[in-house]
Amino acid sequence: MSRIHLVRHATHDRVGTILCGRMPGVRLGPAGHAEAAALADALAGSGATTVLSSPRDRALDTARPIADRLGLAVTIAPELDEIDFGDWTGRSFADLDGDPDWTAWNTARASARPPKGQGSCESMAEAGARALALLARQPKACVAVSHGDVIRAVLLAILGLSTDAYDRLTVAPASISSLDLWPGGGRLVGLNRCVDA
Repeated sequence: MSRIHLVRHATHDRVGTILCGRMPGVRLGPAGHAEAAALADALAGSGATTVLSSPRDRALDTARPIADRLGLAVTIAPELDEIDFGDWTGRSFADLDGDPDWTAWNTARASARPPKGQGSCESMAEAGARALALLARQPKACVAVSHGDVIRAVLLAILGLSTDAYDRLTVAPASISSLDLWPGGGRLVGLNRCVDA
């Protein structure tokens, strides 16, 4: 059995207003760096032997202090990458409101896909499956820094729920959700534990 600590990247200045997706150059600001330091403190006694991170800058900015505190290197894991939101990337949530494709995405996350991505227009369920496949291969405790929708998809899969139920879970920035995984199964042991920066 392995203990997986799923960490959503810390706050950046576009959280909650802009759909960043795979937009380059989205970095943590001062508040996010303080949150990353608090995450490092919270995970110091986790026993993690590996720190995995999405290749997005905001995830790496979060993972590095955690890895430093644990005396480990960060391993970039494309399986933990954000969903490619295609034509929606960089648009405000206010601007997306009322878009029929956006409405379809938010009512059928298990099957809907963002428009015109860069070759990887996967559903949220597929994003969760790629991340869970990586996490299931981890032999020991690990920290995995990723993104809200990817983490929610993993958690829903472990709970045996459809990805269409994504809005039943909150995965806040700079939060930790923990799983125990074993061959053929797993269980949720902690959800959306937020740290004080």
